[in-house]
Amino acid sequence: MSDSADDSAGQTLAGERVAKVALEALRAIALRAEVAGRLAPPGGVAVLRSVVDATVILFAAEAASLALYDQATDRLVFRVAAGSQGEGVVGLAIAPDEGVAGYVFTTGQPLALSDVASDARFGRRTAEQTGYTPRSLVAVPLQDDEGTIGVLEVLDKRNQEGFDLRDIELASVFARQATVAIRASRVERDTATLIRSALVDIASAGGPDGGEIDVEAIVAAAVAELGRDDEGALWALTDEIARLRGADPGELDLVRELLAVLARRAERAGDARARRRSR
Repeated sequence: MSDSADDSAGQTLAGERVAKVALEALRAIALRAEVAGRLAPPGGVAVLRSVVDATVILFAAEAASLALYDQATDRLVFRVAAGSQGEGVVGLAIAPDEGVAGYVFTTGQPLALSDVASDARFGRRTAEQTGYTPRSLVAVPLQDDEGTIGVLEVLDKRNQEGFDLRDIELASVFARQATVAIRASRVERDTATLIRSALVDIASAGGPDGGEIDVEAIVAAAVAELGRDDEGALWALTDEIARLRGADPGELDLVRELLAVLARRAERAGDARARRRSR
């Protein structure tokens, strides 16, 4: 065989190895995305909007809004709002320490004001931009494992009453639901970013001869692999685990211990199968 033929064969094998590695990487990403999607409840703007809609109804409030921290711009951005006086704030961006929302965001402490205009923390300029100045409000932080990610504000009960400690507790319940939705949407967004990065790396690498790798074929193969019958039981187990979100902590500890035992047995069985195949 000539040197050129050897080079061509080597290039083909190298290209196949790159494609195989890329396929395995995309498959791993897709599997983790599927698991995350099943374990996390649905996210997105629609869910956040339903949270503020429910908040307005429960409090019989003039408005409710969600401001989320945008790290890229270092701003609190009001993403969704509800109520007759709420829409004017959507899209508004403020400094993370500005106004009542900024105070709650930076301190991580909820706040209820019965006379907003007289409080030094009130951002009058922001209110003027929205076209509505509230009489009273309650603001609570949205917090996850990484810290405070945003603020939920509720403005003015229609019955003219101010907000009290119980209102802070109720608003905090809605804030937790919003946080869960945001965490789920982050899973989706981070997965999309990871896949996009992987595809860019694959496309830029190409084959050793400078040719392009068929990225679409790799992706199609990765997606097709997700439907394998031998993983049906795993997805069923994942669905059952997802139903345990509201379980008692003691019950969850028991489930975790049982799963640890089963996982060790599965690992030993897998090792035994691998040894048999290698003989």
